[in-house]
Amino acid sequence: MLRVDHLFGLRGVLSWPEPLGIPPCVFFPSPFPFPPHSTMFEARLPQGQILKKLIEAVRELVTDANFECKPSGLSLQAMDSSHVSLVSLLMRADGFDPYQCDRNRTLGINLRTLASVLKCSSNDDIITIRAEDDGDSAILIFESPSSDRLSEFDLKLVDIDNEQLVIPDTQYDAVVRMPSAEFQRIVRDMQILGDSVTIACSKDGVKFSANGEIGSGSVRLKQSSAVDSEDDAVTVDLQQAVSLTFALRYLSLFSKAAPLSPTVTLSFSKDVPLLVEFRIADMGHLRFYLAPKIDEDI
Repeated sequence: MLRVDHLFGLRGVLSWPEPLGIPPCVFFPSPFPFPPHSTMFEARLPQGQILKKLIEAVRELVTDANFECKPSGLSLQAMDSSHVSLVSLLMRADGFDPYQCDRNRTLGINLRTLASVLKCSSNDDIITIRAEDDGDSAILIFESPSSDRLSEFDLKLVDIDNEQLVIPDTQYDAVVRMPSAEFQRIVRDMQILGDSVTIACSKDGVKFSANGEIGSGSVRLKQSSAVDSEDDAVTVDLQQAVSLTFALRYLSLFSKAAPLSPTVTLSFSKDVPLLVEFRIADMGHLRFYLAPKIDEDI
């Protein structure tokens, strides 16, 4: 199986394969050292369940991750242990109320531990993340809007060696927008048949097909703009037909993000990773990148 970092480039250089003619980009490490003064990072999320859904969606893919806190917002980027997939999260500052970040701050957190702590909150809780500049922990505060209940948890930070990738903009051969619940269902159904799914985009729509020892099956979705809600529509923006094969295990993990957004966007091109994107309300996005399988993997 191809590795997503091989498609993205190695050792600090991020680029698509040379035939695509896209110039390489470079890593931009966070500036260091910083001035020796104490500042505060604090982000209050009125819709705390968004954070719960986010962490639940990525915790099985990535164990430890750095949350990059900047005045513009909060981001996360990490690869899975096999380097086959990459997750990229962006939450803009204007989605929090309030949001304070005096300067760049990196919070290394074990995501499974964070997920366990977040289960102590209710779905309607307001969640605040706070960290002192010179501290070794992150404080999570759960505030109930309907009672006087206030919970506070101190989560130890971990040191994570993780360089940030700058992912180049790509003109994809095909972009499919569909209901996220439908995507989740198709992935679940295809897993009954095998370990891989071939996704083919054409002028007729998008087709998901799988083959295995017990048999084969497929699901074809035609473009459907005449629906009651835009969230129920299936659209295909096609530059040229494309057919690629992917590991269902990873797509199944990606589909756990379906509760975040009513729609999902799948972007395909030959020789570059698949992009699976879920929008997070009006404040950002959660993106997954997955390297396609090559012939010997199928």
